[in-house]
Amino acid sequence: MSPSPAPLPHLVSVVGIGADGWPGLSGTAREALRAAEVLIGGARQLDLLPPECAGARVGWPSPLRPAVPRLLAEHGERRIAVLASGDPMFYGIGRALAEELGPEGLHVLPHPSSVSYACARLGWPLEDTEVVTLVGRPAARLAASLHEGRRLLVLSADAGTPAAVAALLTSHGFGPSRLRVLEQLGGEDERHVDGIAAEWAHPPGDRLNVIAITCRASADALRLGTVPGLPDEAYEHDGQLTKRHIRAATLGALAPAPGELLWDVGGGSGSIAIEWLRAHPSCRAVSVERDPVRAERITRNADRLGVPALQVVTGPAPASLAGLEAPDAVFIGGGLTAPGLLDACWEALRPGGRLVANTVTLESEALLAERHKAHGGELVRLAVAHAVPVGGFTGWRQAMPVTQWSVTKPSDSGARSYKGDRS
Repeated sequence: MSPSPAPLPHLVSVVGIGADGWPGLSGTAREALRAAEVLIGGARQLDLLPPECAGARVGWPSPLRPAVPRLLAEHGERRIAVLASGDPMFYGIGRALAEELGPEGLHVLPHPSSVSYACARLGWPLEDTEVVTLVGRPAARLAASLHEGRRLLVLSADAGTPAAVAALLTSHGFGPSRLRVLEQLGGEDERHVDGIAAEWAHPPGDRLNVIAITCRASADALRLGTVPGLPDEAYEHDGQLTKRHIRAATLGALAPAPGELLWDVGGGSGSIAIEWLRAHPSCRAVSVERDPVRAERITRNADRLGVPALQVVTGPAPASLAGLEAPDAVFIGGGLTAPGLLDACWEALRPGGRLVANTVTLESEALLAERHKAHGGELVRLAVAHAVPVGGFTGWRQAMPVTQWSVTKPSDSGARSYKGDRS
């Protein structure tokens, strides 16, 4: 976030407007727009205003977010009204303005959001409906929300989004899902288009649309749950994969919480970072992998499993950790014996953060035993056996046991902020 500008002499009015335009605004919202000396908004929003709104009209440039401080500074001595689609505080410009001016600098006048209109048209309870925005975000992020029977509302980026969503659903085994595209909600030109994802053949319609999805999985779709321990088949890998049961135990020790940042060092196939990100939409993760082929594979796995925000750093650790934001948790799945790796991760870890390291080799196990003696924590051995055919009978096949060290950094310990140490 950029430094906040000096307080403006007037509150900035932030007015939500819908496809119904001027007639759909309240008297208070209309008065705020009439009184404004500067009207800032998108071209479509500005065109909805009548001539009686006589303020100077200023369109948002692209990219929008970096322009906010400049426009506020340029027009700060005059009364400003900013136009927003629907509710300004729901995936709208209101957030950026609040970050710049603080809530005390704004007078927000919301309009019903497109989500409220859509739920009203569909008869869906708003509190039971998950919303995914694809405005300025990759369509791949929708994959994390696909579950049998779920109702989703997708905020479209443009007229091409419905077709992209239909293709994604089909490729992920949700081709039988019902799609309803609701265009120009609340306006005179409101229109609904209905169809099945796998059979979607509708041409692009209005760019102002919301997509309602009733998720239906095909019979052969791979079932992905919401807790750690996805099936191993969910990942593309070359054998470098933390297997399902060990992965579930590892994520349990890492204990992801909303907004926290994970370093996944020695990413392999990216499974730990990916399932950390799937734990909550606000979780963040960096996967560090020295092998470029594996790094590309991690990116593909992240896209496929609905977390395209995973940051992949290609290069050896600990050198590749320099410049990264200090983490709330660290997982080391490979390269434990690399000189300085454990020390670098421990030093960078925020106070109160968790470090978890897994190994199957005696050399790394000895190193973890030393660190357990020095820092405490928990040292466990995880063993998994699978039932396999033995002639005409069934027996157990033991996988290699995994030694795991998990530890919480004391809250009174200093933590190096790698982000702040850039030179």
